[in-house]
Amino acid sequence: MFKPLALALFGATLALAAPSQAQETIRFAVTDIDGAESLQREFGPFKAAFEKLTDLKVQFFAVSGRTAAVEAMSAGQLDFVLTGPAEYVVFKARTQAVPVVGWQRPDYFSQVAVLASGPIKSVADLKGKTISFGEIGSTSQHLGPAQALADFGLKYNVDYKPVFVKRNVAVEALKRGDIAAIGLNLTHLQRIRESDTKTGFAVVARGRDLPNDVMIASPKVKPETVAKIRKVFLDHGAELMKAVTTGTDDNRKFLGGVFLPEVKDTDYDYVRAIYATIGITEFTKFIE
Repeated sequence: MFKPLALALFGATLALAAPSQAQETIRFAVTDIDGAESLQREFGPFKAAFEKLTDLKVQFFAVSGRTAAVEAMSAGQLDFVLTGPAEYVVFKARTQAVPVVGWQRPDYFSQVAVLASGPIKSVADLKGKTISFGEIGSTSQHLGPAQALADFGLKYNVDYKPVFVKRNVAVEALKRGDIAAIGLNLTHLQRIRESDTKTGFAVVARGRDLPNDVMIASPKVKPETVAKIRKVFLDHGAELMKAVTTGTDDNRKFLGGVFLPEVKDTDYDYVRAIYATIGITEFTKFIE
């Protein structure tokens, strides 16, 4: 008469002793953050808030740049990546990455700036001149400014000479007259004006708003995990955005923005068109 009771008690003991289901871990990288320390500093608060809301464990995966990130995803070492529009196009071509949620950057557009007191007063005045761009392949520092000039009729690397130098060096070159203009985004121009209050800058060309930064998923990630994450961004966007932008410098670009879980691949066709503007029609490699 005691055997059924003993078996029941034994089963209950095994159930209590069995480990709980392991928490799912996702590996997450940001292409424009170099090094583990910087990644923790800029995205630590977001990681904490995200883990609390999703019951997923985030493992930071530090990368040395966009090439390392796309290779890691191709090798199955990365699950999610936050990257820019130009980079997304390459990720899509190389890995068939899935866009999960757009990270809006308010006033995210490219400009071509000149000295306010200089001889350049219009885009036409830039014909035959040297124009500095930022990081080669950057959406807002290279592709966007090149498209803005093309919209005004200047052909890339035909009607002007493009060069690539760091912004602080370019500003000094602009003031010396070594270059005629700088291609950059609004945030960069604002920072230049803040640090150089004695020099006036004017904008002769402005591009349309650019597609947003985007969090992408490896095609190997389970669809239900992707859907779960989209829903969290939809339901708790304000809380997550506060975590992204609080106490960081690099993430100031997202201030005032929202998350866009309805993001889709065709949102980045404009970037593909800009690539064509500078003569690139294959998207399997980053511009070097």
